[in-house]
Amino acid sequence: MHRTSDRAWRGVAGGVGAATLLGLGYVTAQWLRYGHVRKRVGPPTLLDRFLPECEVLERHETRVAAPADVAYLAAREMSLAASPVVRAIFRGRELLMRSSATEERPPQSLIDEVLSIGWAVLAQEPGREIVLGAVTQPWKSDVKFRALPPDEFATFDEPGFAKIAWTIRAEPLGPATSRFYTETRVATTDVDARKRFRRYWTMVSPGVRLIRRESLRVVRADAERRYRARLG
Repeated sequence: MHRTSDRAWRGVAGGVGAATLLGLGYVTAQWLRYGHVRKRVGPPTLLDRFLPECEVLERHETRVAAPADVAYLAAREMSLAASPVVRAIFRGRELLMRSSATEERPPQSLIDEVLSIGWAVLAQEPGREIVLGAVTQPWKSDVKFRALPPDEFATFDEPGFAKIAWTIRAEPLGPATSRFYTETRVATTDVDARKRFRRYWTMVSPGVRLIRRESLRVVRADAERRYRARLG
């Protein structure tokens, strides 16, 4: 009996140790990789107008069995707050950063939600793409977003901030197929902000990536449902 118990505890300890090593490995990799952004190939994008150089570039995409206009509308109108996965990640950030609890609010569309907390529309291509941006200090417990006009955002260099711009875009691949993607770029305005954001990003990047992947799942499922309903 004791031998069985000992083996079980050794197994648990080994699992915890392996998870710890994997976690440390991830953190180390993120720290070392920070600022090493692959140069995009292809024609200029709307994001290039606002953050041509960046320290973080996150791009995630999915193929959707629906036209591009349907996928784009589904993306604009999705409510991330309705996702248990996203709610859990936001709650995790609150605990990690010791932030004030987020007030309960009725679910809103993605665009209405982000505009209400301080983001601004920097550019858009109707029916295809929208770019939003803000300057912020996300390493603070209770983060605030400051909206700026497009030209001011592009040239903003006040010390101590991170500039964040992100896009949602749907591209047609055929009459009933499209590619939906989201891309986020971050650049800091001075050495101190870079140090602070680097530490912050090392901690929160797993959650950010999970949110992006969850958003792809939500958009794909909703767009395909809308298109099936359109076909009758």
